Amino acid sequence: MESQNVYEKPVTLKNIFKFVVPTIAMTVFMSFYTMVDGLFVSNLIGTKALSAINLTAPVIQLVTAISTMLATGGSAVIMKKMGEQKVEEAREDFTFLILVNVFVGFVMWGLGVWLTGPVFAAMNLSEDVVHYCREYLSRYLIFTVPILLMNNFTLYMIASEKATLSLICSVAGGVLNMILDYVLIAGFHMGIGGAAVATGLGYSVTMVVGLVVFGKKKSLLHFKKPVFRLRVLANAAANGSSEMATALVTGIVTMMFNWTMLHYVGEDGVAAVTIIMYVLMFASSLYTGYSYGVAPMLSFYYGEQNHEKLKKLVAVSLKVIAKISVITVAASFLLTKPLVSVFARPDNPVYDLAVTGNRICTAALVFIGFNIFASGMFTALSNGVVSAVLAFSRSFVFMFITMLVLPLLLGVNGIWLATPVAELMALFLSGALFLKNRKRYGY
Repeated sequence: MESQNVYEKPVTLKNIFKFVVPTIAMTVFMSFYTMVDGLFVSNLIGTKALSAINLTAPVIQLVTAISTMLATGGSAVIMKKMGEQKVEEAREDFTFLILVNVFVGFVMWGLGVWLTGPVFAAMNLSEDVVHYCREYLSRYLIFTVPILLMNNFTLYMIASEKATLSLICSVAGGVLNMILDYVLIAGFHMGIGGAAVATGLGYSVTMVVGLVVFGKKKSLLHFKKPVFRLRVLANAAANGSSEMATALVTGIVTMMFNWTMLHYVGEDGVAAVTIIMYVLMFASSLYTGYSYGVAPMLSFYYGEQNHEKLKKLVAVSLKVIAKISVITVAASFLLTKPLVSVFARPDNPVYDLAVTGNRICTAALVFIGFNIFASGMFTALSNGVVSAVLAFSRSFVFMFITMLVLPLLLGVNGIWLATPVAELMALFLSGALFLKNRKRYGY
């Protein structure tokens, strides 16, 4: 089949990049979604509203966690079946998992609306910040189902060799988000709620296009009468558990950052954390995009038991990650002041905090790429357990240790050092598990 040609081609840097570049561009552009909200909110409303976006992040990460689990885990299961030539069964499972996403989305929307009030009322925040938090989150949660479907359709388009279309959807959604951010906040005076609506509508672009594309039988993956296979859902959840853990723990770590900053600096510190997370998120999107791009190839070669291609793909990938790491570290350090100034003016106390913090946190970019790829690789190889151990240790265990110890020793600088040190600890674990499983998978 023509749609499978990419998997049959030799594993060369050129062929890999033809497959993954649209995905990298897509994830980089998707990282703008949240950043654009922050840009407009900080400049048109203020840094208190910017703090509110970060304070709502843990709840938003919960939505992201579920959709990421079903998307990455489901893609691995389905593409493995495609490699085993179980094409019709894979399409039935694909449709079934999309329906599961819709159901889960409605449930999470209801729970989110119910819990929003009590959560922020319990925090020691100013009335303005509490108001911003409630307004932003209540509007954002309306788009829970589109967000889940967007994350799923993004990966399934890539697996179906439609990465370029996925990129176009992301660009179109991002542009729509940017336009609506200005129109709804500045034009219609909807405040921070307008930023949430703009983001939700931007996400919805991929959902709408995905429903159309996968509704056509000429697509490699397309909708057909679903078959309820509990084992498929369990396997998808298990395979994607590491990505879910990463997203969940990101929310928990964000809460830890916020609480620690509130203790040491106050709400200005939360705004500074928000800016630095935007920078790290943007740089990390390069690694995430590459890992998402090669994941279907890893799954296919694993299902095909083609160890030669699998080994070469992993070797090339590690070299690519190393080169991206050097570029992102240099760029983040050199462009710190221009990046921070986009969100906060030099006369704002948030500015100096964010500049110092970003220069320290930049060291984490040396290690993040390898950790993201290692976790994604094991997910693609249907080893959700190892992937989950990596993701959970990296994002929670090591971060928890560094966030507890370093601020006590170094104050605010210890908060900024927590991420680089945690990522370094994770790199040692990733390397150990990578070597331990090498013979098992033949990479």
